Amino acid sequence: MKKIIAVATLLAIVSVPVFAAGTGGGFNGPVSTSPASQVQKSAGGFNDADARISGAADIDKMNDGTWVKLRGNIVEHLSGDHYLFRDASGTVNVEIDHKYWNGVTASPQDKVEIQGKIDKEWNNTRVDVKQISKISQ
Repeated sequence: MKKIIAVATLLAIVSVPVFAAGTGGGFNGPVSTSPASQVQKSAGGFNDADARISGAADIDKMNDGTWVKLRGNIVEHLSGDHYLFRDASGTVNVEIDHKYWNGVTASPQDKVEIQGKIDKEWNNTRVDVKQISKISQ
């Protein structure tokens, strides 16, 4: 009897993430060779209505920690919370934590507006996204 209870408990624990995986927004498009992470719905994030819209090509020229607003398309899921963002000026890597998707589902054809801060590391520059929303073309 104890074995049956142990097996049933183990199955219940293992199956919870499977049922919870389809409950939120996220990116719906091409995925790089790395495994995709599941995205869950949560509350919204940072939103600065007065932020100046920047171009992806300008990110490398800006200082670490600078807040930016970008408009364009998320064209590829790289791995985990990392995506490739493209606008008319070029591309930049972005990191969108699952809690900031806020139920938004975006494909490469959807134009989005992202706000976040520039995160410069030793050999890598990316935008740490705090808010994402779809916008009309």
